[in-house]
Amino acid sequence: MTLDRINRKILSALQKEARMTNQDLADKVGLSPSSCLSRVKKLEEAGYIGPYMAVLNLPKLCRSVTVIATVSLKDQSTEAFRLFRQAAQEIPEVVECDTVSGVFDFFLKIVAPDMLRYNAINDRLLDLIPGQINISSHVVLETGKPFRGYPLDQLLDS
Repeated sequence: MTLDRINRKILSALQKEARMTNQDLADKVGLSPSSCLSRVKKLEEAGYIGPYMAVLNLPKLCRSVTVIATVSLKDQSTEAFRLFRQAAQEIPEVVECDTVSGVFDFFLKIVAPDMLRYNAINDRLLDLIPGQINISSHVVLETGKPFRGYPLDQLLDS
């Protein structure tokens, strides 16, 4: 499947407002509603779109603490990395886990109800391979720019 100009417009529009009607999307990208719906379905089937999620206003919903944790493993084996990734997958409060290059092996974004729960998560991760994991925690004080989508115009034109 090619990402022509119309498909790029569809992706950009849906990234900004996934709940718009097919009619509104078709108007925005200059297609008939049936052609637009057909393209959206093809983009979904090809894996360019999905899953659909709502962006929640967490501070309005509840109290929470967000922590960015940098993780280094002393054991650089494939098995140690697999074990750590699996543990991160199993902890619901770990909302993102990226394997990275450089000084650290992982960046985690953890959202917990309080520091007591965060400490329990931290201890659980440290206990995976006792003495072999180093975690440095960075409490998020304020989010100056929340994630609101990818810069498709810049990424797709390069």
